[in-house]
Amino acid sequence: MMRADVGKLLHDVIGLDVETIAPSVVPYAVKQRMAACGVPDVAAYWNLVTGSREELQELINAVIVPETWFFRDREAFGAMTRHARTHALPGRPVRLLSLPCSTGEEPYSMAMAMLDAGFVASEFAIDGIDVSTRNVAEATRAIYGRNSFRGADIRFRDHYFEAVDGGYRPVPAVMNQVRFMVGNLFNLGIAGEAEAYDVIFCRNLLIYFDRELQHRALHRLHRMLAPNGILLVGPAEASLPALCGFASARAPRAFAFHKHEPSLPDTPGAGKTTAPSRKHAPARLVPSRMKSRREPARIPSPVAELPPDTIRRVLDDPEQISLAAIETCANAGRYEEAKKAAHRHIATFGPCSGAFYLLALAHDADHAEAEAIENYRKALYLAPRHRESLAHLALLLERKGETAEARAAAPA
Repeated sequence: MMRADVGKLLHDVIGLDVETIAPSVVPYAVKQRMAACGVPDVAAYWNLVTGSREELQELINAVIVPETWFFRDREAFGAMTRHARTHALPGRPVRLLSLPCSTGEEPYSMAMAMLDAGFVASEFAIDGIDVSTRNVAEATRAIYGRNSFRGADIRFRDHYFEAVDGGYRPVPAVMNQVRFMVGNLFNLGIAGEAEAYDVIFCRNLLIYFDRELQHRALHRLHRMLAPNGILLVGPAEASLPALCGFASARAPRAFAFHKHEPSLPDTPGAGKTTAPSRKHAPARLVPSRMKSRREPARIPSPVAELPPDTIRRVLDDPEQISLAAIETCANAGRYEEAKKAAHRHIATFGPCSGAFYLLALAHDADHAEAEAIENYRKALYLAPRHRESLAHLALLLERKGETAEARAAAPA
């Protein structure tokens, strides 16, 4: 069994493009599962994983390594609450989605932010969705260690958490607002307008798809979003929504987008997809065995971020540095490491638009606007039609109020 065989399997099932993760991730996951199953050789494991839904799910769990924390990129949560406050409809709870929800830090952060903004429990509801049954189990268990609390300001822990054996657990007022589900974006029934989401967090998922699946995913997200809703993506993904019917919501550093035009079908006949009711879940999705405070349903997912030791091992060796590894590092919030790795890549392999683009992304996410603009322009000097650099530069210039230059920089 070759890495390519497993890669195609994962691509077909959850959309993961294995070229976007470190070469060692899939072989290591297969080795782990072979040992756990007591399978003697790769051919036997291939027969097992292609014939067993349960083992396929375990392989997915092994490939997807969560790397997240509470209130990651706080600007996004501010954009969420401002939007909810100005667009809430009387008598209808604000519907929020975290996809992928990983181990729960993001949807619980959404709940805390909404409570801080003055919303009461009956005024909003959050769905947290992930393709990993292990992640959903951890999110439902909801016991978090120090690694989930990062940054200088963790005062929210004193107010919204209680100390328990093994760490900290959110208080019931937070946990009761979130229901967790196991599922896959591409198997999700498309809801009607009444069931659409007002805010969708889909951060650092699209980077693990190839271009075709990125477009399919964005078209599905477009159809899941309420007419006046907003979509929030990761810093490295901010150039993609504009290509698929979204426009910038002009929320600085939140990477937020609203609908710009009607959604396109993501597959032939997609318009015939019927929405699941709240009482009936799509049968094709893997059910969560974890109990939630809100009644569980089924829905969608992420792919994997690299574990910290893998990132450091790859980035510390100039001969192994890849643009994909640098991008993964930046999306894990390790901006300084990403910058240093991008500089090493340029020093080792020479100037290239991709390295300057990722260097600019790391500066942009780290709020260093001047350095970000400088490196986006370096990327465009080497590749004048580099769409991602054009789109990010346009967004950054727009945030700075330089609208004429932003329009000139925007991709055609």
